[in-house]
Amino acid sequence: MTTATRAGAGDGFRGMNLSAALLAALQRANYHHPTPIQAALIPEALAGRDVIGQAQTGTGKTAAFLVPFLNTWNDEEGPGPQALVLTPTRELAVQVGEEARKLRPTERCRPVPIYGGQEFRPQLAELKKGCHIAIGTPGRVLDHLARGTLTLDRVRYVVLDEADRMLDIGFRPDIEKILRHCPRQRQTLLLSATLPPPVLRLAERYMTEPLHINLSPKTATVESIRQTYISVDEDKKFDLLMRVIDREQPRQCIIFCQRKRTANDLFCSLRRERQRVAVMHGDLPQSLRNQIMRVFRDGRIVYLVATDLVGRGIDVTGISHIINYDLPEDPENYVHRIGRTGRMGANGVAIAFVTPEQGKELTQIEMFINKQLEEDRIEGFQACTPRSRREQTPPEPKPYVPIFGRRVRRISMRL
Repeated sequence: MTTATRAGAGDGFRGMNLSAALLAALQRANYHHPTPIQAALIPEALAGRDVIGQAQTGTGKTAAFLVPFLNTWNDEEGPGPQALVLTPTRELAVQVGEEARKLRPTERCRPVPIYGGQEFRPQLAELKKGCHIAIGTPGRVLDHLARGTLTLDRVRYVVLDEADRMLDIGFRPDIEKILRHCPRQRQTLLLSATLPPPVLRLAERYMTEPLHINLSPKTATVESIRQTYISVDEDKKFDLLMRVIDREQPRQCIIFCQRKRTANDLFCSLRRERQRVAVMHGDLPQSLRNQIMRVFRDGRIVYLVATDLVGRGIDVTGISHIINYDLPEDPENYVHRIGRTGRMGANGVAIAFVTPEQGKELTQIEMFINKQLEEDRIEGFQACTPRSRREQTPPEPKPYVPIFGRRVRRISMRL
């Protein structure tokens, strides 16, 4: 594996020998100057090299891997996709598909997202119309391969997007099965925020002398994000949230919860106090998840209550604040959560709610990011009972409430 950190073409996109049609599409999409990962990766990919691109989320990786293929796609090749992009989540597959449609040099170039949670028939109809770029989650791609509704015989360009996340959630066997369906003579790109050993082993097995472009910062979080924490008792979290919202007046924010049930409950409470509120987690129907992400990207949702489903790979540039209503169990997820703000060099704010029992978790996060979070307070509001009073006043026992069956709550949006 070769390592590189150079910046790439000095004349922006026009210095990369891109087609006139693609340059026009970039202009229409307001892509005037390449980001560092785009400037470094695109020329190498255009030269036909296998490339590992390592950079934080929000740095323009999607366009970095789409542009080289869009510059060389061939409308006259036979049926079946010429490019395959694998993503860990349905939302990311939809997002990459939208980006591909935005950047394609002509409407004859057809990207088709294929993912679970949606009926086969609409996807099959799109595939039958013609598909140049198949963008999908590994499970649904395998389903199409098993049914014979998708063939990868003509694929010459493969992208593994958010590779570390795909391996984290157990997709390695599926990825390897899919890669074995692709021709050996192909170009492979791997994009990842981190390169743990499983990702490196995957690259070693399925890539040919890849160039490693590492543009990740030495510290785990960017300096443009102001990170603080507030100590709070568990039963005062919602009151604290309302006061934080009143003080901060976020342009758009994501409020992260650790559990789906907590997200549901918080959503129902918050929408009684605020408008333009939505909730996002894995139990929602895919059609509703797509609708929520679409209106959130459009700015029509201000407060998105979410689980870690949206902690990775979701590109919404208007997010000003991240509120960790619950601390994540894994410190790395903290980095991915707050990476939803401060994108493309913009400033952002990340506020973590920390209960008195979570000192260890806070320390683990600080050690992981190599930075001490500043303590914050809301003037005139005591969010956390002083230690001396907590020790003197034993907590009241919670009443036993038997739960029979599973509570189902209708999820909706208030826009």
